[in-house]
Amino acid sequence: MPEAAARRFRFVVFDWDGTLADSAALIAASIQAACRDIGEPVPDETTARYVIGLGLADMLAHIAPGLSPGRTRELTDRYRHHYLGGDAAIPLFEGVTGMLAELEAAGALLGVATGKSRLGLDRAFSQHRIAHHFVATRCADEGFPKPHPDMLLHLMDRVGAEPGETLMIGDTTHDVELAHNAGVAAVAVAYGAHPPAGLAGLSPLGLVHSVSELRQWLRANA
Repeated sequence: MPEAAARRFRFVVFDWDGTLADSAALIAASIQAACRDIGEPVPDETTARYVIGLGLADMLAHIAPGLSPGRTRELTDRYRHHYLGGDAAIPLFEGVTGMLAELEAAGALLGVATGKSRLGLDRAFSQHRIAHHFVATRCADEGFPKPHPDMLLHLMDRVGAEPGETLMIGDTTHDVELAHNAGVAAVAVAYGAHPPAGLAGLSPLGLVHSVSELRQWLRANA
């Protein structure tokens, strides 16, 4: 991709679940278990993984549409029960901490745009002790969730970055659509929640299959 080689991005924004943290399997399993608990049809794994990255309310509304408010609260409570049961054991993908440190040392500003709640992201930051790498973060409960451009527009405004110098990195089509909607380039990672074919269909600037490959892409292009 010749023109990609000449591009440099001052502001690099990461999704969290499925991009930096290896959490997609737990999220999908928690969705399935929550539906089972309240007697709703249990989605297959592909469907459960599809909604990863959306805000929690949108995620569960997609999985179980038309529930009454009471049933929605019940489903939400059961999802949180199952997810929080495994949350503390979620690892970062191998190589993530080194990649972040390398980008920061090279002068890049780093951010996070995530479907997690602020409480959830703060908990993850506390667990993994990597908050110091990020100059700005935005969560789904602080504005419009993905793929609305609000997250990236807010983050770019916070750090004074233009769309042309901003890069969004994520593992779902929601992340790539978020980038497109904000006029920002995207790199899709195919080791998270969504399959490579769907990601490639949105024509991201890059498509990588491991953190190691992402790190190499960033060395060359960011």
